Amino acid sequence: MLYGIAAATTALLLAAVLSALLRVPALRLGVVDRRRQRPLPLFGGVAVVLATCLVAVGGDRFGVTRLGGDVGRLVVTGAVVAALGLVADVRRVKARVLVVGTAVAAACVVPYDETGVPAGLLAVGWITFVALAFRALDHADALAGTVGVVTAFGVGACAAAEVMDGLAVLLSVLAAALTGFLMHNWHPARVGLGSCGSLFTGFLLAASAVSTRAGYGLAPSAGVLFALTAVASADVLLVVLARLLGGRPVLRRGPDHLAHRLRRTGLTGPGVTVLLGLGAFAGVLVGVLVHLGWIADSGVFWVGGGALCVVLVLLRIPGHPPRGSASTQVRGQLRVRNG
Repeated sequence: MLYGIAAATTALLLAAVLSALLRVPALRLGVVDRRRQRPLPLFGGVAVVLATCLVAVGGDRFGVTRLGGDVGRLVVTGAVVAALGLVADVRRVKARVLVVGTAVAAACVVPYDETGVPAGLLAVGWITFVALAFRALDHADALAGTVGVVTAFGVGACAAAEVMDGLAVLLSVLAAALTGFLMHNWHPARVGLGSCGSLFTGFLLAASAVSTRAGYGLAPSAGVLFALTAVASADVLLVVLARLLGGRPVLRRGPDHLAHRLRRTGLTGPGVTVLLGLGAFAGVLVGVLVHLGWIADSGVFWVGGGALCVVLVLLRIPGHPPRGSASTQVRGQLRVRNG
């Protein structure tokens, strides 16, 4: 217990310091997001990855808390996914490269002995989906980080309930590292998460959630996993539907994500982040309660129904406002990420 608090505090401070220090090198090297009024350095994700891995591995190495072989492998593969994301931040990488690389990493961490091969392959697809969904969710200041913190606490609670102490510690460290990063990412952001941090966060959360649900029924597990990542999943569903209905390429970037459309309703940037953070908290709470058996499995249908209603309502808000309209100012204030 005491180590968990100390580890989380260390990760928070380390991530906060590294995010500030790495901002200048990112600007000098040109690793920035230029899709806004001023370039945003993208080494915040590197800070989150370093803080999480150093604290978690350090605790295991010095024998303070044992992560275990499975959790150690998760940290290593997560770092590999983060490295792939860093390459995508530094230079252009095709989407299929990110998909294949993330899927290969996911295939290395799924507990097939507990899930079985068919369900394990589905888990690989789901982990890949969530990792890329978090990358797409990184389209507004503090959004991916906020949702990541909420989800990490939820999945960590599920891990603790399964007496998976090493995994619970890793998730608490990840949540703390994201919190330290958010000190510099809240609107107006001074540093961004980038593909490095967003892929790493989504991958760790999804793989951890799969591990906590291994051995449970496929259908109930699918409901819990969706509830834990409802906001990221809704964002992907919204973008895919909007682009298919509009006849636009699904993989082409554009200002048509959750936060973009909510901004066009008149909400401020921080207001959108708080609103979506509350939505993530509601979904995570239901997922945790279902996992603990405190409410019926059918509770996840409320999360799914709510997410679907939000998507259908936001589809009525134009993803690409007319040129010259007041709402086009949002495009200069929100970062556009791949969806």
